[in-house]
Amino acid sequence: MKNLEWTKKEFEAYVLLYAAHCNFFESKEEENYILSRVDKKTFHKIHTEVVIDSDENNLNKIQQYLSENNYSQNEKEALIRDIKNVFFADGTVDVLEKKVFGILKKIID
Repeated sequence: MKNLEWTKKEFEAYVLLYAAHCNFFESKEEENYILSRVDKKTFHKIHTEVVIDSDENNLNKIQQYLSENNYSQNEKEALIRDIKNVFFADGTVDVLEKKVFGILKKIID
């Protein structure tokens, strides 16, 4: 896989957008939460990439970025909290979101 030239904010947007999009539906609440974490320009730039990439590519890119960049334990915990907040933003967490959360938690930890 080619080198990922993301900033930390772009990576964060990618992970959060992947989380929001994992059940093929992004609620307005999920979108608003992500926009509270990243700016609109980054959101729109990364959104297209998340949607175009396959599920496997999404996870591989997240894993690759984490292995190429030194994330502290605190940064990892904050990212996991943000992912949880995306899932709970609309008040419900479905089966697919629970499954994806487990996978992301394993990759990030």
